[in-house]
Amino acid sequence: MHVIEHLERARRPLVSVEIIPPKRGGKIEDFHAALESIAPFDIPFINVTSHAADVEWHEKPDGTFVRKVKRKSPGTFGLCAVIKYKFNSDPVPHLLCAGFTREESEDALIELNYLGIENVLAIRGDGAARHKQRKDRTINEHADELVRQIANMNHGEYQDSLIEAAHTNFCIGVACYPEKHFEAPNASFDLEVLKRKQDAGAHYAITQMVFNNQHYFDFVERARAAGITIPIIPGMKILATKQQLVSLPRAFHVEIPEELTSRVMGAKTRAQVREIGVEWALRQSLELLERGAPSLHFYIMQRTRSFIELMNQLKGTL
Repeated sequence: MHVIEHLERARRPLVSVEIIPPKRGGKIEDFHAALESIAPFDIPFINVTSHAADVEWHEKPDGTFVRKVKRKSPGTFGLCAVIKYKFNSDPVPHLLCAGFTREESEDALIELNYLGIENVLAIRGDGAARHKQRKDRTINEHADELVRQIANMNHGEYQDSLIEAAHTNFCIGVACYPEKHFEAPNASFDLEVLKRKQDAGAHYAITQMVFNNQHYFDFVERARAAGITIPIIPGMKILATKQQLVSLPRAFHVEIPEELTSRVMGAKTRAQVREIGVEWALRQSLELLERGAPSLHFYIMQRTRSFIELMNQLKGTL
């Protein structure tokens, strides 16, 4: 089922998650264990991250260097099949601009279509790995271009002109940034980018993690005023360690409120930090749902303990 259909048909508040594949050489059992631990909560759709290939240079015995390209966490599509056919949730694989040509993106979409996967999240990626454009190969520089490519395939339009080409049927999600994307010159420009994604064919958006709900509410209000009508799902992260007070703002350019920071810094044990993080996320969740958020989305990676504690406390609400 499409994510947008889950949202439209829901008779109770929905909660979705984002999970990350194991690193190269990691055990699939860890991924299965994470999914099994959250299976009792009937998660309707699960995002699976994808990463562009990294380029490494290795010195040979003769002193020359050889270029090797590899992905640290392969297997996104295979894990999506596990989610769909073993755990009966709808997987939402990330599809990237960075590191992939349009031809490679088209091939990936064909693979997903054959697997019966109907949802994708179209994002630019961090830009760490990009192909140089050649005459015979093209790239999507920005997410709205990738969204348009997916939407075109939904209408049977491929990179090459094909006679009687099959129409795909993807529901297209995109990312958005309540606190402004760190590369955007200003908040208005950021909204223009989201509007372009909507106009290109995006069906819904998921925000970067927010710890202050007011950022989300203000963003939605500004988005609606700018003509953005697609559902905007708040993204959330349950803070679990003191180190995340530094690592999360550095990696994701988000603000952690003073109250939460002060409480976490005053905690004596890691268990207390986790308890504070769950309590904060519970307070956020209740307010978001009360004020009309279409659903909640949690970035859990493969660490599910805090999420399970939160869901048990939300039982009466969901």
